[in-house]
Amino acid sequence: MAKFTFLDLAEEILKNSGTPLDVSTIWKRGVESNAVGKVGSDGKTPWITLAARLYVDSKDNSKSRFLRIGDNPVLFGLKELHAVQDMPEKIIKIDMPVKLKERNLHPLLAYFSKFYLNDAYVKTIYHEKSLKKSFNEWLHPDLVGMCFPDLHSDARALSAIAGELPFKLLSFELKRSLGFSNLRESFFQAVSNSSWAHQGYLVAANIKESPDFLGELKRLSGSFGIGVISLDIESPDDSSVLYPAAERTNLDWDSINKLASENPDFSQFLRDVRIDLEGKKVHPSEYDRVEADIEKLKLLVSPAAKS
Repeated sequence: MAKFTFLDLAEEILKNSGTPLDVSTIWKRGVESNAVGKVGSDGKTPWITLAARLYVDSKDNSKSRFLRIGDNPVLFGLKELHAVQDMPEKIIKIDMPVKLKERNLHPLLAYFSKFYLNDAYVKTIYHEKSLKKSFNEWLHPDLVGMCFPDLHSDARALSAIAGELPFKLLSFELKRSLGFSNLRESFFQAVSNSSWAHQGYLVAANIKESPDFLGELKRLSGSFGIGVISLDIESPDDSSVLYPAAERTNLDWDSINKLASENPDFSQFLRDVRIDLEGKKVHPSEYDRVEADIEKLKLLVSPAAKS
């Protein structure tokens, strides 16, 4: 019996949908229908493998079953269902992602950080509160975070007595979408405004899924140590760290001092961290609220939500 491949999975989902879909939606529907189980992949990022197979097949195989449509997002359809000459009209009818304000995504990152990023709590840094004479978007992160490593209670108590209670400070640069058109600016903005922290992340809700783009994103991440987080608006628990952040052992106190001098939110964040260290625990009320109810969380990140 022939092996059920990633391309077979895509064909099955696209036939059932009757309309072109992006790779993320194809994978989600495959999970929902249990079709992904037939592929038998044990890789850590099978949805990226699916994207790569679709891109290569639709580009290099003249007998491909698939049509590649559009650019942002890229959609895939089946040739047997969609005549090429019909595509322009059909594309217009496809529901495209609504453009959200970046701050609509903050509750989603707060949720992901708490439950999937080492129990971290985050705090929004409002750039508009900074001193206008020295306002610089390449200096201020969108959000900052703090977490204690997952230590046994006895180990944590002993480290506190020794005056060495371990903790991590995190920096986040958040974008609605990430593609070739804004990759370098966004990435080096994240590099610039996270130099002070133990770890820095570039976060986006819509990340271009082409192998070329993901390869460049992976290269930059590895070269500069910036982690990459993909947020999933429709299914928050499917958000993921695409590439982990490298950890710095020392904090950049000059940058911390400059940020604290320019932005009252960051200065308050430092005071909150001090309180947590002195109390030997994180006080959630000091940070952005974490909404654990998924349906309520979806409302908070919807376009109608107040930023």
